[in-house]
Amino acid sequence: MSEPMVRAEQVHKSFGPVKVLRGIDLEVRRGEVFCLVGPSGSGKSTFLRCINHLEQISAGRLWVDGRLVGYRQKGRKLYEMKEREVAAQRRDIGMVFQRFNLFPHMTAVENVMEAPVQVKGVPRARARERAVELLERVGLGDKIRAYPAQLSGGQQQRVAIARALAMDPKLMLFDEPTSALDPELVGEVLDVMRQLAEEGMTMIVVTHEMGFAREVGDSLVFMDGGVVVEAGHPREVLTDPRHERTRAFLSKVL
Repeated sequence: MSEPMVRAEQVHKSFGPVKVLRGIDLEVRRGEVFCLVGPSGSGKSTFLRCINHLEQISAGRLWVDGRLVGYRQKGRKLYEMKEREVAAQRRDIGMVFQRFNLFPHMTAVENVMEAPVQVKGVPRARARERAVELLERVGLGDKIRAYPAQLSGGQQQRVAIARALAMDPKLMLFDEPTSALDPELVGEVLDVMRQLAEEGMTMIVVTHEMGFAREVGDSLVFMDGGVVVEAGHPREVLTDPRHERTRAFLSKVL
């Protein structure tokens, strides 16, 4: 068996006295679409942010592609990496947020090419060529010169996905990418995510879109209160949940 793309071992996260994650153990295989579901406040988004060290874990271990995230281990002790080392790790992890976070003064193509130019030192001409390819890939080849204010929410989110892909990540994190969209715009974003899944991209998706989880997901974890309550194949968990807490949650969202 190959090394999992993501491995969490007894991951805890506290904000002061508030314990948000209480010992998360899970693995995400390479090429897998891994869905995290659960009520608001269950720790899903916090866990996602821990994977790329946007949040510092309080205890436990997290590995991405066989490397500890945010820390270096010597003997039994962990030492936090310097920010530039953490930033280098983040280059391999794309993240798409609920809000699009596009630069409003830049066109779609400028938004997508910015990180490769500034972070990786890619020549502007090559970065622009790649950005155009990615915008075409997400169905926005006719919007490369449009500014965010000229785009719908669904279009802005697709630009955000193209921007994440521009760094050629080995892992994509999606934090409820459709929650800020009008219902009629959700499908166009999910279609792009389906395409990425078909191409073999490893994806961890925090979502309330149970249809997407059932159709596209390879694994599903239900979280509540900062712990993994239930895990399995999406169709099994969604159709025949074993735990009462899972059944109560799904009865309200399905």
